[in-house]
Parts: sequence; C-alpha cells; structure tokens
Amino acid sequence: MRDVLRLSLPLTLWLITFSALYGLHGLICAGNWGADPGLGSLPLGRTALLVAAAVALLTQGAMIFLLLGSRVGAASGFVRQTSLALAVVALVATVWTVVPIALLPTCGN
Repeated sequence: MRDVLRLSLPLTLWLITFSALYGLHGLICAGNWGADPGLGSLPLGRTALLVAAAVALLTQGAMIFLLLGSRVGAASGFVRQTSLALAVVALVATVWTVVPIALLPTCGN
C-alpha cells in the first residue's frame, strides 16, 4: 500500500498545487487584487501568486528529497526509480505551471 502512495503522491501533489495556483489566480482577478499595492513595486496579487508558486516548487523539491531518503524511499528498486521519475516529472510540470505566473501579466493587465 505504501508503494502505491509513493507512486501516486508526486503527481497528485502537482494536481493540488496546479488547482490551488489557478484557483488563487481566479480569486485575485475576481477580487481585483491585481491593482492593490503589495511588497515594494509588486502588486498584492502578483506577490501572492509568486509566494504560492515558491511554496509549490519547494514542496515538489521536498518530495524528491524524501523519496531519495531511506526512511520514505521504497525498498524495491523498481518502485524507487519509478517514484523518483514521477517526482521529477511532477517538478517539471510544476515549473511549467509556474512560468506563466512569473512571466505573464496578471488578469490581462
């Protein structure tokens, strides 16, 4: 049962962060947070999205770190390699999800 969790958790975590980031983006646009002043020259909405994106990236990185360790990593070589490969795929997917947040304008502004 733990092997199934090791295999499914990385992409499930990506799905959760993807949904949370774009849900937050929708809340920012609906609440017009994009124009409110935030930290320094960044608007509040952009700041919130960048912080959430950083948390998503750190979480995916921590997932890889945990799967590499002997405490959480699988004993089976196949499950270990496959779960690590899925965690790397999830990290790449998270980076791909975060790039539009970091580079494109928020709410079409």
